[in-house]
Amino acid sequence: MIKKVLIANRGEIACRIARTCRKLGLEVATVHSSADRLARHVREIGESVELGGAAPSESYLNIEAIIAAARRVGADAVHPGYGFVSENADFVRALEAAGLTFIGPRAETIERVGGKASAKREAARLGVPVIPGSESGMTDPAEVLNLVRGMTLPVLLKAVAGGGGRGMAVIDTLDGLEGRIESAMREAEKSFGNGELIVERYLPQVRHLEVQVAGDGQGHAIHLFERECTLQRRHQKVIEEAPSSGLSPQLRAALLADAVKLAAGVNYRGLGTVEFVVTGEEHYFLEVNPRLQVEHPVTEEVTGLDLVELQLRIADTGRLPLAQADVKCTGHAFEARLCAEDAAAGFLPATGRLQVVDFSRAGVRIESGVDSGDEISPHYDSMIAKLIAHASDRDSARRALVAGLRESTVIGLVTNLEFLQELLEWPETRDATFHTRLIDERHAQRGVLAPAAPPLEHLAAAALHWLAQRRAESPALGCWTLWDNFTGWRLSSGPIQAAPQPTLVLKVGATEWPVRFSARDVHGACTLVIGEQEVNTSLQPLAAGRSLLHCDGRALELTIRGDARQVELASALGSSVLTAQPYLGGAAGDAAASGQLGAPMMGKVVAVKAAVGETVSVGQTVIVLESMKMELHVTAPFEGSVSSLRCRVGDMVERHQVLAEVTAA
Repeated sequence: MIKKVLIANRGEIACRIARTCRKLGLEVATVHSSADRLARHVREIGESVELGGAAPSESYLNIEAIIAAARRVGADAVHPGYGFVSENADFVRALEAAGLTFIGPRAETIERVGGKASAKREAARLGVPVIPGSESGMTDPAEVLNLVRGMTLPVLLKAVAGGGGRGMAVIDTLDGLEGRIESAMREAEKSFGNGELIVERYLPQVRHLEVQVAGDGQGHAIHLFERECTLQRRHQKVIEEAPSSGLSPQLRAALLADAVKLAAGVNYRGLGTVEFVVTGEEHYFLEVNPRLQVEHPVTEEVTGLDLVELQLRIADTGRLPLAQADVKCTGHAFEARLCAEDAAAGFLPATGRLQVVDFSRAGVRIESGVDSGDEISPHYDSMIAKLIAHASDRDSARRALVAGLRESTVIGLVTNLEFLQELLEWPETRDATFHTRLIDERHAQRGVLAPAAPPLEHLAAAALHWLAQRRAESPALGCWTLWDNFTGWRLSSGPIQAAPQPTLVLKVGATEWPVRFSARDVHGACTLVIGEQEVNTSLQPLAAGRSLLHCDGRALELTIRGDARQVELASALGSSVLTAQPYLGGAAGDAAASGQLGAPMMGKVVAVKAAVGETVSVGQTVIVLESMKMELHVTAPFEGSVSSLRCRVGDMVERHQVLAEVTAA
């Protein structure tokens, strides 16, 4: 009987697994890397063993260190969560050899269905429809290159191991093919320790559905209904829901039956997911994820089951604790993945410290692995939290999730919070007419967007916050000048009105708003002229880091952070980041050194594609960075030659750090 579980993972999934273990009366411990010493999962679980360095290969993928940690804390079972070692057959065998229980499938099952190529062969053997393409994985880039050249484009490169869009690429042109193959293999190797690829026919406008299955390892399996995972960017899921909307009864029955057939046919033990792509009334097997999925909460919400508990009971007893007839689907659930990334800049991940993380008013289920003050590291995933809403019908659940996102506050890093709200309101989301390329296609059409103009209330609050910061930074100047030293207003200048000259310039991107202040009235309010708009405002601090803004008769509660140079705000109107500059006869323009190639974010240099003196063309890759398990290509801005290189392979670089210089031809 299992008594103590070691959770071999981090972040929100480690916290979530621990919650169920404790509910069942099981002791629990976890592990961490050197970068995660103060992470929330370490703090919350309360007992943790350091595995090694920040890189996953030195810590969360270190099999020997994980087994040693299990022995050290006295655990008799290990839960892998998702990612890292969750689909590693060698890890399962090593645990068994050490006398530890793996909470998941057998090693031979992972070998049969954990890799995309072997899973595809098993599906075909059992009569489950598969996508045409290669039948086995390939490690030789030349072999992949030759196969792609012999197929009708577009085709899809897929990493044999793992998922989450890592090591995947749609090939619709032969231009630059060799580099894209190498990039996909490199990404797969770094993410999963296996650079093998398979090649398949690419189906452009499909839906992505998955069926949650559970088996006893003796040929008995059941399904827990399906999930819709179609809303993706770069093959990574953004919004999930259960059940899927708009499926005909015949198609749903076929999907569920094929998933159970496959699970039973490989004697699947534990919890897993069988994934399909759907076009029209046809469905094709995609892959098996022999582990817990990120999106499992939506299934929990509609079935009322605790899927981690189900995993633990199967691992402990070797039996399914329920029959198919016991599984009911009630209502509808949505999940949104809140990530530190810039949707307007092509979903570029962000790293750094989260100043404020507050879901206290969201009113929906929250699964998170970070708190205020925690850091998003370039070594791991950029997810901040999952928000899950359940209601009696689909539209009610969707609206509840929109409301929950609107009432969430994250300050310190750019996030996809507002994009998620926008996405849930798209007509294609409302009526479930989406396909897997919808987000990518729409963003390709829009390009990199200029930041949206903040609401007037945010501009007013930022101006008042700036003023408070300036006054706090300076020594007392006397009772007559404490206010007017910063506002431009002078004593005895007539009625209370805004000063004739701006004091401050607020900026978002290239857009500027000069701000003029009046003196305060007897109630502590002042008149601001922001651009051409005049408003009467006051800002009062509240508890828990919040402030109350009164702006022309409207009261708005906000969270504000920042200093006299940059201000971040979040309220029911959304979030804004503004640069603040004293008005000096016009705001200074931003200096930009032509030809300097800067790092778009913190990351590790994994390739240098050009040497000093080498001629490069516009758009040619010069440096390749890796961050958040994703590759970023830093390219030449114009035709010229590389005049300097300021980094080497293996270097960790900061955001905006100059990596190389190109001199124009």
